[in-house]
Amino acid sequence: MNLKTPLYDCHVACGGTIVPFAGYLLPVQYPAGIIAEHMAVRTAAGLFDVSHMGEIVFYGRDALENLNYMLTNDFTSMTEGQVRYSVMCNERGGCVDDMIVYRIDEEFFLVVVNAVNRQKDFEWMKAHAFGNVSICNMSGDVAQLAIQGPRAREIMLRLVPEDDLPAKYYRFKKSSVQGLKCFISQTGYTGEDGYEIYFPNDEAPGMWNLLLETGKDVGLIPCGLGARDTLRLEAAMPLYGHEMNDDISPLETGLDFGVKMQKDDFTGKKALEEKGEPAIKRIGLKITGRGIAREQQDVCLGDTVIGRTTSGTYAPFLKYPVAMALVRADSVDTGSQVEVDVRGRRVGAEVVALPFYKKRPSPDGTAPDPELNVE
Repeated sequence: MNLKTPLYDCHVACGGTIVPFAGYLLPVQYPAGIIAEHMAVRTAAGLFDVSHMGEIVFYGRDALENLNYMLTNDFTSMTEGQVRYSVMCNERGGCVDDMIVYRIDEEFFLVVVNAVNRQKDFEWMKAHAFGNVSICNMSGDVAQLAIQGPRAREIMLRLVPEDDLPAKYYRFKKSSVQGLKCFISQTGYTGEDGYEIYFPNDEAPGMWNLLLETGKDVGLIPCGLGARDTLRLEAAMPLYGHEMNDDISPLETGLDFGVKMQKDDFTGKKALEEKGEPAIKRIGLKITGRGIAREQQDVCLGDTVIGRTTSGTYAPFLKYPVAMALVRADSVDTGSQVEVDVRGRRVGAEVVALPFYKKRPSPDGTAPDPELNVE
């Protein structure tokens, strides 16, 4: 049976088209449509319900040591209020999941995991825990909203003093919105400036309505799963089950910026070392022929299949179709011409640098760039 987030009735009231996703009933789009929602985030602001994401807390004297061993990034130098991206590997070096880690205080960390993996990740963490650490799954108790886009900060400043907002990307602050205590994190999954706000479930409808009303005059609209996916793909952000899985290593899919091989040890490190240089790599494809590449379609160089697409769509802001693919590492470079087998028909494509879309840094340096903000 699919669950409902605390905002289910709000989505219905806004005309959302509800679909099952990751065990929840969520809006795939609203009446404006996916393209309009996508463009709102690129040019103004969009509001997403991401309460289906998983929240797992680590606390205790050995919380840091556990995270450093379970995850690929290094959290030793992390200070309170910082956020860090990481992957969690299995013993074979494959990706159990990717996640965002928040350091609340010296012995307390919040780990936000993908919705589809929240129970799997929790069980994995519990099974690999050691020493003085408690690991709790808080996913059912926490609501999360994401307000994303170039006008997100302007909207938030109508509700929160500037000192209560994070000063830069990959930071968070304990704050309050009209008396409601919450965490405000300058993070997101769209390639734009924006915030993710964490707070108790029972406050979710009020927060949703407050944000929509506050930003209505500057173009803020509700956005669903469809726009969330086109936005992350246009920004070339990987998604578990597409660009990574239990058999694909973070080094093979271009997530080496979140893997600290210089650490003494972490789960999967030995396997990554034994594999050596990755035999496959993640590339970007700009579709130049007629058609749209989707996931799991062969990428061909002449008569040779060199890999498969992992995600693909029409990119609304760029106004052409794009795809990501995993291919043989030595097969192509930026500028190479390839073809994608789209339902038995070869469609031309050019290998291009990732990300397809990258927001230029704003004057205060707050623009998102995950490769530069892993700290």
